[in-house]
Amino acid sequence: MLRLPKFNYHRPASSADAVKIASDHGPAAQYVAGGTDLYPNMKRRVQTPKEVVSLGGCADLRARRGEAGSEVTLGAMTTLTEIERDPWLQEHYPALTHAASEISTPLLRNMGTIGGNLLLDTRCNYYDQNYEWRESINFCMKCDGSTCWVAPSSPRCWAVQSSDSVPLLCAMGAAVTLHGPEGERRIPLTDLYADDGIAYTTKKPGELLTELHLPALNGWRASYRKLRRRGTFDFPVLGVGACLHFDGDTVTKAEIRIGGAGSYAIPATETANMLVGQKLVKGDAASEELIRAAAQHAFKPTRAMDNTDHEASWRKKMAPVFVARAIGDCL
Repeated sequence: MLRLPKFNYHRPASSADAVKIASDHGPAAQYVAGGTDLYPNMKRRVQTPKEVVSLGGCADLRARRGEAGSEVTLGAMTTLTEIERDPWLQEHYPALTHAASEISTPLLRNMGTIGGNLLLDTRCNYYDQNYEWRESINFCMKCDGSTCWVAPSSPRCWAVQSSDSVPLLCAMGAAVTLHGPEGERRIPLTDLYADDGIAYTTKKPGELLTELHLPALNGWRASYRKLRRRGTFDFPVLGVGACLHFDGDTVTKAEIRIGGAGSYAIPATETANMLVGQKLVKGDAASEELIRAAAQHAFKPTRAMDNTDHEASWRKKMAPVFVARAIGDCL
């Protein structure tokens, strides 16, 4: 049985108190929301904070503000189950509730939070192992070692971004608020991520993600498609978020992000550019042909590697298929 290492546990009553505690303890401190990612990593000794700052008692991180005609804000401690089952979100943001329902299992969605899913640690077959297993291969670049065993000659880590919510919310144009020792700042969600398996976010030391801001509903439709071995529990080996803005049947703006195939949600820029200015009608043969042709351009940016489930070359081939399906869902 894998056991947690020893640590000091803090349970502040507000996000401001949480930031202060983390700031006082510096690099030794780490926030925990639902714990579905951090605690298993601690058991595997890939993350070993001495001070764990729980957000479970921070009531201000559970609030929701806004209406469909304006921006909607969700507190970072909103659970995935709450998002999945919320009738109002189901009606107005169905792609988000669907993406939440695709995450892991009901038990873990009860604990997991939207803030935690946005900051999910990158994954790799050589990293998500116990200490003894990793020691036997002389560790990897992401933790305790100096070599990326997926690409041994590479100077960087290729661990994979495996969140279900990130590709969708990046495509939707969501934003987040971060609260740190220097105060609050708001940034587009896309600016939170970096293309690096180790330094995979731009979050500053001690900063806490406090809010997710969903864009106002103004003629756009979004969808999420996920590829995994089993119909539940598994992380995505490919996750496609798509968001199309329409004026009638004409696409005025498109954003498509590919998750599970790189260290961040990769933009399928050429695919999106092919759709802008085009008329797309569900069931129309010309529209379907255009979608298939545009989706083929998602093959090149997809960086599937042998560091997760399924054969890498097959996952790469599936990218255009799932991109086409995600686009079709938006019609």
